[in-house]
Amino acid sequence: MATAVILLGSFPALAQRVTTPFDADWRFLKADAKGAEAPAFADAKWRTLNVPHDWSIEGPYDQANPTSRGGGYLPAGIGWYRKTFTLPATDAQRRVRIEFDGVMANSEVWINGVSLGQRPYGYSSFSYDLTKHLKFGKGQTNVLAVRADNSVQPASRYYTGAGIYRHVRLVSTAPVHFGEGGVYVTTSDINHETAKVNVTADVINQSATSSEFVLQTTITYGNRTYGPFEAKSTVAAGKSAEISLPASINRSILLWSPDSPNMYKAVTTLRQGNAVLDEVTTPFGVRDAKFDAAKGFILNGVSLKIKGACLHHDAGGLGAAVPLDGWRHRLELLKQAGVNGIRTAHNPVAPEFLDLCDQMGFLVMDETFDTWTAAKNNGEQGYNRFFTKWWEADTRSMVLRDRNHPSIVIYSVGNEIHDNLNNPEGFQKYKMQQDLIHQLDPTRPVTMALFRPGQSKVYENGFVETMDVVGQNYRENELVAAHQAKPERKVIGTENGHTLTAWLALRDNQFMAGQFLWAGFDYLGENDWPATTSDLGLFDRVGGWKPIAYQRQSWWSDKPVVHLVRKEGNAGAGPWVANWTPTDFDTYDDGKVEAYSNADEVELFLNGQSLGSKPKPANDAPRAWDVTFAKGTLRAVARNKGQEVATDELKTAGPPARIILTTSRPKLGAAWDDAAYITARVVDANGVLCPNADNQITFTMTGPAVLAAVDNGNVASHEGYQANQRKAYQGQCIAIVKAKSAGPGITVKASAPGLTEGTVTMETTK
Repeated sequence: MATAVILLGSFPALAQRVTTPFDADWRFLKADAKGAEAPAFADAKWRTLNVPHDWSIEGPYDQANPTSRGGGYLPAGIGWYRKTFTLPATDAQRRVRIEFDGVMANSEVWINGVSLGQRPYGYSSFSYDLTKHLKFGKGQTNVLAVRADNSVQPASRYYTGAGIYRHVRLVSTAPVHFGEGGVYVTTSDINHETAKVNVTADVINQSATSSEFVLQTTITYGNRTYGPFEAKSTVAAGKSAEISLPASINRSILLWSPDSPNMYKAVTTLRQGNAVLDEVTTPFGVRDAKFDAAKGFILNGVSLKIKGACLHHDAGGLGAAVPLDGWRHRLELLKQAGVNGIRTAHNPVAPEFLDLCDQMGFLVMDETFDTWTAAKNNGEQGYNRFFTKWWEADTRSMVLRDRNHPSIVIYSVGNEIHDNLNNPEGFQKYKMQQDLIHQLDPTRPVTMALFRPGQSKVYENGFVETMDVVGQNYRENELVAAHQAKPERKVIGTENGHTLTAWLALRDNQFMAGQFLWAGFDYLGENDWPATTSDLGLFDRVGGWKPIAYQRQSWWSDKPVVHLVRKEGNAGAGPWVANWTPTDFDTYDDGKVEAYSNADEVELFLNGQSLGSKPKPANDAPRAWDVTFAKGTLRAVARNKGQEVATDELKTAGPPARIILTTSRPKLGAAWDDAAYITARVVDANGVLCPNADNQITFTMTGPAVLAAVDNGNVASHEGYQANQRKAYQGQCIAIVKAKSAGPGITVKASAPGLTEGTVTMETTK
């Protein structure tokens, strides 16, 4: 067996926990391999890689792939991962476990040939205790093997990815340590000067003796320190216990909100005498969030509309293995569009995604499942096969992992569930999930995304009265009517379209807590060949603004905005586009133009000549003009009280002349979660984007970098993502670049025949 051996350092036998990243140096095989769980199995010819890793996104696209419509026609099958490592002899006195943030899907894990268990749901985080199966000491090797089986298809209505697509870590603790529930921090009695903090710790005593332990917490914010606060409790040998510790903070409390996402930290230690047995740091926010039947969502005493978007867990050409910078890039764009909420559609997300929502100030609906026991079209072999046996474990793992995040304000236990909700069994399925969440986290309400309530009779049979908050997909006026029929109902739109009617249902009804648009970004799957990607996002796969994003920004942003769009075809034919360059100049003369703006008035100019000014309609509808096309510049000027507050210009492009490169990050770190989005724009001699350009762009790099993916947002493109070339689509494409190490800078170039190449440089940092 020629496998890289990972040597983990030696630590004192009773030291506090040691967390070791376990992402590097795995061996991978994209096939089944009989006996690959055995330590002596020969894996020398397997591919060496680091995880997170999604092998399905490597392609190729094929209409015959069994993932079919739901999985975006990308490959399915079985993949194996193996990793060899050693542990010091001193660790034999400790507890050692492996933690997976997610393995897609139907995983089984072995240590030294012994099966530790299986986990069907690829979105769940899980861990296994390795201790009694490990070898310790010099020259004693251990082999961890993981099999992920995605061969049974179609398993999902949308793209899942395949393999160990999230982070892995090895955790070593003393025999007495914090358990799966970890440290749970809640706040109450919040005012501007003080807040009560309750710290509850799940303590496991895997030693041979009962003893008294001290729980101690110190709370910090910047240079402010509160505590330490202490509590004592005896935990019997072989048992676990919850220890609660009351604490408080004062001195001008810094509340968490979307505008001010202030984060405190609770450093909690478990002591026996003078020895620190375990220690964890728990970020948390101080905020008072509640849903009210009359006033909707209230945060820190103020009514606030949740202006949300639904997100699937893929990021285009990166597939399901998404570096944190990929999510940061997307969330920054959503913020610009006025979005302040995220629905994790329709499954638990990577834990670091929620960290980012905390830090950036997003309100999150944390969701568990897309199906219960009833199958859905194009996903017949999905979680419906496992719900009855696994719902409790999967719900528990999500809530225990996520409940400290201030960004999470509500849980959802299902999306458009097809199980019968008009019988006692349907009531019970919902109630058992809601009851479990209330037990694990009594601070947040529970909902689900109801599907065609008129057919399921849930407004008539009492079902919605069992829900903390009534959530419904689409049919916004039906949800309004359901509240008006019984004003004690708390209501929220769990999935909503981009229409003006949907927006007005939220704008004009204080009791409507919020909406979550379908969707924030285009996502892989859920479309028919030759399309491979659902195109219902505010943004395309690569982060390109769509006209619906501009319109939404005009409704949701607090800043003055104006954007011009036109119908692509003559006399109102085709989709809306944001350019002034027709595909056929000979047949285009009647331009239907709209301006999306939140300003009092918008004046339109063509080549400097005014085409008239229009006031803001009371219903927020766009302002429209009929324009006889002429090459040049179409310009909109937005004014509030006569003062110019925003402008937008569309210019007619000439022939493609050169490529302009820009980067999302001028400095790039070398961690796995660091990534830069390089955008290549094909422009004319004057720098105007050529929206009809489809040149083949080739990317080259110098410096310590790797090209993680290329993409262009075209939902019908079947080009590979792991390449150095991509056709421009609507004049643009991207390359996603990662640094391999700190050191010299990185230079990225983009070239195409007949065009002047573009160049961009980035510094590399540790």
